[in-house]
Amino acid sequence: MTGSERIPYQATSRAAAYEAILRLPVSVVLDNVRSLYNVGAFFRTADATSVERLYLCGITGKPPHRAIRKTALGAEDKVAWEYAADSIPVLEDLRARGWEIAAIETSLHAVDLFDWRPRFPVCVVFGHEVEGIRPEVSGRADTHVRIPMLGLKHSLNVATAGGVVLYELLRKYRRLVEKARSAPSS
Repeated sequence: MTGSERIPYQATSRAAAYEAILRLPVSVVLDNVRSLYNVGAFFRTADATSVERLYLCGITGKPPHRAIRKTALGAEDKVAWEYAADSIPVLEDLRARGWEIAAIETSLHAVDLFDWRPRFPVCVVFGHEVEGIRPEVSGRADTHVRIPMLGLKHSLNVATAGGVVLYELLRKYRRLVEKARSAPSS
């Protein structure tokens, strides 16, 4: 396929299933994500899945920055975001507004991503590439979610994990929307 044969997904018949989703009721907290390229990749995926907001917390870099722009390809100008020195007040505010807080990490009590039934709106939290989510942040989560890992390694790159989780949330939310649309009206 050449570049001239590619068409935007929105122009295909398969995109009709997503027309009712203007905004995915999901926010993302990046708590101490050190790589600016990972931050840029989150902006790109957040744009692609139409998440509500990115929260860049702690040492997580923020726009404008060349490395973020290089990976985000302009998505950093489209996605709503804000910076907070500490993620805990952000999480407390979201919880007070009825958001489920889900820590994306492998732990003994984590639920499998594909078995998880999120209560939208939901905020997913991703942590430092090596150290993971800080214990004081993890302890504030309503749910811990793990991505199934079948290989020798027990983790994914944080931006890759973000893509897996956000697209699974989009799939689950689309099913909820479809179910609501097909339900008989009272």
